[in-house]
Amino acid sequence: MLNLHRLTKISIYRALKQIKTITSMVHDNQVDKKHFVLPNKQRIENLKCASAFKLLTDKEKLYAHYYSQASRYVGLVALTQSSPEAPLIYSLLQRIFKAESADELQRAALAAGVSDNDTTAFLVYTSGFFANAGNYKGMGDTKFVPNLEVDQFELIVKSSRAYKLECDVIENLWSKCKKPIFHLTERTKCIGLGDKGISTYFSDNCTVEDSDRVTEWLKIKKIIAYNCRTFKTEQDGRVTYEIKLASAEQEDKEGITIPPEEYKGYTFVVTRGDYFPIIKLVNEYLAEAKKYAANENQEQMIEHWIKSFTEGNINEHKEGSRYWIKDKGPVIETYMGTIAPYRDPAGIRAEFNSLVSIVDKETSAKFATLVKNAESFLALLPWSKDFEKDVYLKPDFTSLEVLAFDGAVVPAGISIPPYEDIRQNEGFKNVSLGNVIIASQNVKDNIQFLSEADEILMKKYKVRAFEVQVGLHELLGHGSGKLLSIDENGKYNFDVDIVKNPLTNQLVSSWYEPGETYVSKFGTMGPSFEECRAEAIGLYLSLNRDVLSIFGITDEQEIDDIVYINWLSLIWAGVVGLELYDPLTKKWLQAHTQARYALMQALLEAGQGLIDIKETENGENLLLSVDRSKIGTVGRDAIHSVLLKIQTYKSIGDFENAEKLYNHYSKVSNDNEPYTWEKWRDIVLAHKKPRAILVQANTDLQGESVTLKTYESTVNGYIESCVDRFRSNNETCNILESVWETDKKYFPSLIEN
Repeated sequence: MLNLHRLTKISIYRALKQIKTITSMVHDNQVDKKHFVLPNKQRIENLKCASAFKLLTDKEKLYAHYYSQASRYVGLVALTQSSPEAPLIYSLLQRIFKAESADELQRAALAAGVSDNDTTAFLVYTSGFFANAGNYKGMGDTKFVPNLEVDQFELIVKSSRAYKLECDVIENLWSKCKKPIFHLTERTKCIGLGDKGISTYFSDNCTVEDSDRVTEWLKIKKIIAYNCRTFKTEQDGRVTYEIKLASAEQEDKEGITIPPEEYKGYTFVVTRGDYFPIIKLVNEYLAEAKKYAANENQEQMIEHWIKSFTEGNINEHKEGSRYWIKDKGPVIETYMGTIAPYRDPAGIRAEFNSLVSIVDKETSAKFATLVKNAESFLALLPWSKDFEKDVYLKPDFTSLEVLAFDGAVVPAGISIPPYEDIRQNEGFKNVSLGNVIIASQNVKDNIQFLSEADEILMKKYKVRAFEVQVGLHELLGHGSGKLLSIDENGKYNFDVDIVKNPLTNQLVSSWYEPGETYVSKFGTMGPSFEECRAEAIGLYLSLNRDVLSIFGITDEQEIDDIVYINWLSLIWAGVVGLELYDPLTKKWLQAHTQARYALMQALLEAGQGLIDIKETENGENLLLSVDRSKIGTVGRDAIHSVLLKIQTYKSIGDFENAEKLYNHYSKVSNDNEPYTWEKWRDIVLAHKKPRAILVQANTDLQGESVTLKTYESTVNGYIESCVDRFRSNNETCNILESVWETDKKYFPSLIEN
């Protein structure tokens, strides 16, 4: 028998975890939900943009309004990409809170006998679901379930006004949602493929082998997979893979769809019409936004995007992106489409995202100066000009106040478009989302694992340091580096007889063949490997005083402090990121988190006392410290070394050595005493804090006048903001339910649960 009274909190957790591992085999592989709930004290922050919105002209406000409406429906596509059950859960919650406010529901639930804690947990779950565009976290891809029991959840549903007004509808939705909302097993706890997780990018019966087979065929057909899903059927021993494109049109179209064809004993077919009811609405609002476009570039951009979403033609989206790049310095900055491939287990399909924002001219001026001097900063990076673009395509780099961002997670910065051929040869844009940086980095609570002095300094400078890191990460991180390649005519984009691999000092012996891209060569590892490269460049160049002066950092003490906090923040993020590592599958669940952990390990490996991490409080806590005097020497040399390797492997398409390097630094184990990372993950989980939920404003159209509606920074305020997005459209829930009806045949085992 265990004497639990004598065990510490961490020891209890470890003991219970061992017990759970044993008992899970006889309980349908169920998972302890302790680390899969959102706490009642959920942090809510406001994305403030009212001041910037007031400065817009009437025409600009109309453009922003209609584009925002289109953006909201893009968010519903992202929702359906989250999990099979997400559309139904959304419909249930939207119907409940459309009928009454969160305050009113709280009062009704309390009157029905539900505790205050359980009522709050219901509201927190709702806000988390809306914020993550589904019931899997946008940052980490792990499922979250309500922090209350199913009977109490049901009691709240049945105490709602919506249940009284449309009992049959709510009862039907609840009966279908009940199990999937709470179902938490080793498979359903995270996004993945086969028995390693769930994914709506593939039908329920697809395995890793199926994914690899489809990827091979897509590569042969030179199909960019960003806007598709794969559904597998079997009949009479024959396997068919349906590659379904997201589009408003459903019928076959020459040049886009492909009739059934055989390949290696399997049938492949390309169809259209995925998410079609939602995408039709996206296009309707885009067409309205086009009427208020500021110039021809914006008109052409929208026209091509409408055509892309109508046809399912990714090349039309690329063409629209070309016009978007040409639209320099717009007052209203937007982007829409399949952008981020982080959630696809194969790393080649992308989530729908959409951005509507207002340019912050003052901060953008700093970024413009950074762009102006970019080439001189690129010359400081560890590789020679042979591994850098022949001509640096100076991007438009602006700081933006987000009005609407729709997808599973609101980022602090983006470098787009996602198409490497356009980025290499035609250009790109970088955006820093200023109000996101301020809101997400606004630390009010204590910061775990730091000394009191470091915590004070972190709170003081974290926002300013992060602004520098984001700027360097997006502009010079994602904007640097050359992919060595040969085209279909046998022409190299480098001198094959002269250029040497700096790691071997031998002539380069590998490159990208015709049709190969970074995405196709590096697969699932690619996104995180690229984020690691960009983060490393941010660290490396943040040591440069000329860079810091552009951001108004000139005082010697502030320079020292902000550089220190920038490095400390990333190393700290590498430690706390352990919560997004799955020890059972040995997989990282989030690209950026893996990148920061890998860099932290590279710096730790450099030794010489640069980083020290130790257990405190009898193994209940950790203390991280960084010797700031060694950042510019030991730290710089370590980042120089790893950055040169990352860039070289990326440039020449050497996935084999890149994978060895990245696996080495990404490894989480107890093998290297005293750094017992797998054990320390328990400590990190015991001290983890929730990611902030960001409240966005909404635009409201009355006649030809557009106003901005803002909300309180509370769970109730957040729910109201989300419900208001579709309050005027009574068909939204019906549309999502119809999408679920279409999709359910592809996910039988998940739907049943």
